[in-house]
Amino acid sequence: MKKLLILVFLALPIIAFAQTKPYLSLDDAERITEAAEAKAMAEGWNVVIAILDDGGHLISLKRMDGVQIGSIDVAQAKAKSALYFKRPTKVFEEAMKGEGGGRIATLPNAVGVEGGLPIFRDGIIVGSIGISGVTSAQDGIIAEAGVKGY
Repeated sequence: MKKLLILVFLALPIIAFAQTKPYLSLDDAERITEAAEAKAMAEGWNVVIAILDDGGHLISLKRMDGVQIGSIDVAQAKAKSALYFKRPTKVFEEAMKGEGGGRIATLPNAVGVEGGLPIFRDGIIVGSIGISGVTSAQDGIIAEAGVKGY
């Protein structure tokens, strides 16, 4: 009986944490992807849509017809940058335009091209989206539509 009580008390913090920490589910990722894809299709833009969890791991990836293969890695890199730095990749793009902005390119995992956005729930980062395939501004518009679909 004593051993059982010890196990229960040791497991409680793990159980409590698992129940309270927000996360991005596969259903969430699919909903975000669908919203981003709908915007891209409405504009006639074909892109790659990458959704990462809060650890930087791929939840979903969608490559629309005709998109160059290189955009697969670029979309994931944009999502990773947005996640790691908890900010849109547009911030880095803008910073690179300023004096000394080339230093941004030396930061590990910083992508200085618009199209990556962090995804928050209740003020906690739960994942990110990265878009690649059209201009960086257009990628950003699609990413924003995806996040709004969340």
